[in-house]
Amino acid sequence: MKLSRRSFMIKMFLGVLGLLLLDAFWLEQYFLEWNTFDLAKDDKKKLKAIQLSDLHLEKIKWVHKSLAKRINKELPDVLFLTGDSITKNSRIPLLKEFLSLIDQNIQKVAILGNKEYSGRVDIKELRKALDACNCTLLINESFVLKTKLTKVNILGLDDLVFGTPDFESASKEINRSLPTIVLNHCPIYRETVDEVSDSIGIKPIILSGHTHGGQITFFGRPLMTPYGSGDYVKGWYSNEISKMYVSKGIGTTIFPIRFGARAEATIFYI
Repeated sequence: MKLSRRSFMIKMFLGVLGLLLLDAFWLEQYFLEWNTFDLAKDDKKKLKAIQLSDLHLEKIKWVHKSLAKRINKELPDVLFLTGDSITKNSRIPLLKEFLSLIDQNIQKVAILGNKEYSGRVDIKELRKALDACNCTLLINESFVLKTKLTKVNILGLDDLVFGTPDFESASKEINRSLPTIVLNHCPIYRETVDEVSDSIGIKPIILSGHTHGGQITFFGRPLMTPYGSGDYVKGWYSNEISKMYVSKGIGTTIFPIRFGARAEATIFYI
């Protein structure tokens, strides 16, 4: 039976639409893109880190179990959670459940995002839950992470949108001879980080999130990015002072879809 031109076009359109919907509602959300970047100048002093951003946990799904399994297999020196892990106070136990799937010997470091603030998450209770999972919450604070191979400054900033980030204060006590990793949820604050870093003579690596890679993009251009993104969308942004990586994150916001902005987890050798 021959199809008329009209029937063929309708079926082709429906087929393409179906593929696009499958991609937006399923593939780009649940089949994570793993990216690896080696920034280490000395192979004998490498720090292996994994960044997860914008989890927006609502329940533990198979993608989270698969993610935890991969992290345990990779066995990084440290796991970074760069904000918007949960959006409600009632989901603190959910975050604790997710982190319990990950090897407790892996050091974890978290910062706050705008969603923890807008969701009125109890910071004391959140810190308590994170502590139980070998996870340190940093709010304009820093510490030296020591491994068998190296030492690195880890500095975590408060959220820009609803918090009060203060890189100048947080960086006062750091050892400037060590590499410095800055966890900073909203990428636009990078400009302040650069200004202060230049004045104190450090060249930090900044790990950010917040943008979801645009979440819905067409030909690489996002429909919109949230306040606090600036001109940053995803990937690397480097200048003479700092290198910043903006993660596309794991979860979604407003609409439960991703298009042209596949969810990601990132491995760094620093």
